[in-house]
Amino acid sequence: MNELLTAIGLVLVLEGVLYAIAPGGMKNVMRSALETPDQTLRAAGLGAAVIGVFLVWIIRG
Repeated sequence: MNELLTAIGLVLVLEGVLYAIAPGGMKNVMRSALETPDQTLRAAGLGAAVIGVFLVWIIRG
């Protein structure tokens, strides 16, 4: 459970830093995401999840 809360905290830190450093860029990213087809977003999300699981597996293994 500790690792899960740490991971969530790190995600919040990274997102917060991105919004603090480049709020305009983040708005553009959101606008772009709204215009991107659902299937493309789904594939990108799945790809990111697979890469994340692989990285955790490598680091923890």
